[in-house]
Amino acid sequence: MDNRNYMRRNTRGLRRLAREKFGYDELRPGQEAAIKAILAGHDTLVILPTGLGKSMIYQFTTLLLSGAAIIISPLIALQRDQVEAIGEMEVGEAAFINSTMREAERRAVFQKLKEGKLKFLFLAPEQFNCDDILEHLKEQPPALFVVDEAHCVSEWGHDFRPEYLRLNSVIEALGHPTVVALTATAGPRVREEIIESLSMREPEVIVRGFDRPNIWLGVEKFYKEADKRNALLERVLEADKPGIVYTATRKHAEEIAQALTDKGISAAYYHAGMRAIEREQVQEQFMDDEVEVIVATVAFGMGIDKPNVRFVYHYDISDSLDSYYQEIGRAGRDGQEAEAILFYREEDLRIHRFFAGVGRVDIDQVGQVAKIIGFYQGPVVLQELSERTHLSRSKLAEALSRLEEVGVVKSLPSGEVVASEHHFDLDEALQDAIDAHQSRREFDRSRIEMMRSYAELHACRREFLLNYFGQESVSSCDYCDNCDAGIVVSENGEPLPFPLNSRVQHKVWGEGLVLRYEGDKMVVLFDEVGYKTLAIEVVVSRALLTLVE
Repeated sequence: MDNRNYMRRNTRGLRRLAREKFGYDELRPGQEAAIKAILAGHDTLVILPTGLGKSMIYQFTTLLLSGAAIIISPLIALQRDQVEAIGEMEVGEAAFINSTMREAERRAVFQKLKEGKLKFLFLAPEQFNCDDILEHLKEQPPALFVVDEAHCVSEWGHDFRPEYLRLNSVIEALGHPTVVALTATAGPRVREEIIESLSMREPEVIVRGFDRPNIWLGVEKFYKEADKRNALLERVLEADKPGIVYTATRKHAEEIAQALTDKGISAAYYHAGMRAIEREQVQEQFMDDEVEVIVATVAFGMGIDKPNVRFVYHYDISDSLDSYYQEIGRAGRDGQEAEAILFYREEDLRIHRFFAGVGRVDIDQVGQVAKIIGFYQGPVVLQELSERTHLSRSKLAEALSRLEEVGVVKSLPSGEVVASEHHFDLDEALQDAIDAHQSRREFDRSRIEMMRSYAELHACRREFLLNYFGQESVSSCDYCDNCDAGIVVSENGEPLPFPLNSRVQHKVWGEGLVLRYEGDKMVVLFDEVGYKTLAIEVVVSRALLTLVE
């Protein structure tokens, strides 16, 4: 029985069902709005921090709908956890299909789906490489198509996964069921691309719960690497545990874990260079409180829901506010006090600038891909394209994305690509692709500069983060280092020595751009040496800068 219309109008009924089936005394911020939107048949993008019940939204709505929910989830371990959780709640039968299963097991799952016995089916996006998956789903079209960790579909996001790009064509092949996209963090540009990439139709966009007032926010600044490392070690020694330390490199993860172990802390490292069984073992030890501190690269975290994490420290600065916020959000999920501290050296930004400059596909490679596809008379298998172009999977996916944006190629649900049926001027299309390519590079750089702005902020850090994610904020949180110190940036009425965005010359550092004024200081981005924060009084009295005409 489809109860969607009754429940959509009956708030009391929604809350009673949430209490009876899910044990919720009351629906959390954003859940009720999302549930009502989905029951009304609207495509819905839900942005809620981890721990605020995103999974419950699709579980609840599927319970009221005729038909199953297909949930796209990137991690096998996460799929298993969700299937077990659904089984315990008795809200319908759940199953997953992944690469570890035998053919007989897969057939049994599809048979249950066909007979209407299955309410939840979890798939990784890579499963659509198998020709039979889509055909089986067409036999029993789903009521909901749920994309978990939806930021993975966005190249503007911090965890882009090329396999997500084909979901657009899968959704259309299934007759465009109601699409639900879930993510814990996504800035405005990422939201736009999620909506576009999944072909969401006039979606409801629900953003809630980004204010985590129990997490104290701080930044400690250093000039020397040794000082930064010593400060981190001392902080970890003194802090309540368990906790997480994030690093930018595997080398740092291993070194810091060893240094903590030498000081008597139960610590372990975690990164993508480890074998899967080793990573799983470390994760289990941390979840079971056998390891107090885990020192990890960004490979650690997706699907982790440990409520009692007391701190998240960043030994290296993140590449964006999106990733930083998602990582610090792993602290204090039990509602108790926790802290998130960034250990900041300006020089640490270099690695992110490097990847921002070289991480994108070269436009000549985009042209090469376009020409090869043009030679074929039909669909092209990605493996063959990769071999012909000698491009990695991620670079090939980006090249195809650029070409699809400008109408040169089209992705098929099978994962193959085909040249557009419409005539196009290749040179003109490539110029459009170049423009899109440059726009993404600028965005990469701007994300890094937003992280710099947070690190060097002289105002409330919580207000800064909430404003970035588009949530109404307070002017002062009284629970960050700047608010604790009473730091308030205000205009003193004095004339500015140089206009904003003007070019200036320094005798040693060369030319630069005046970016902003912060109280009695000014920030200049020099062409050769990067950002410098200068005391205005010293600049004026010593004539350190001259205006470039």
